[in-house]
Amino acid sequence: MKKLLIFVITLVFYSNIAFAGSVNSYDKYGAKTGSYRTNGSNTTSYDKYGAKTGSYKTRGNTTTSYDKYGAKTGTYKKNGNTTTQYDKYGAKVGTYKTNSNGVTTSYDKYGRKTGSYKTDSSGRTVKYNKYGQKVKSYK
Repeated sequence: MKKLLIFVITLVFYSNIAFAGSVNSYDKYGAKTGSYRTNGSNTTSYDKYGAKTGSYKTRGNTTTSYDKYGAKTGTYKKNGNTTTQYDKYGAKVGTYKTNSNGVTTSYDKYGRKTGSYKTDSSGRTVKYNKYGQKVKSYK
């Protein structure tokens, strides 16, 4: 999978899409909702007006998320094709599993499916809810 989520988004990302350079996010109608800029192991998220909304720092297989003030909001730990998300207290929030076709499925802390992410040949990643409806895209 060309783009692995580093943060999911919350986000962002949702932690299995790793963006290189700059990526924009769009709602299901195609309106821009924000952007993500990556510099090395650091990713910063912005709203549609360009105001900083948070950041993500990656070290090895662990990505830590921060709010716009720099306070830690959670972590994402990658192990093989599975990424586990934890809140700022270390409690499990959910998991993301990527299959051999490059499709990432998200689950809540109880193992119930909450959505999926698919990347097409143009490099656009689309987020779907648990019913298969498009809710967001990233490119």
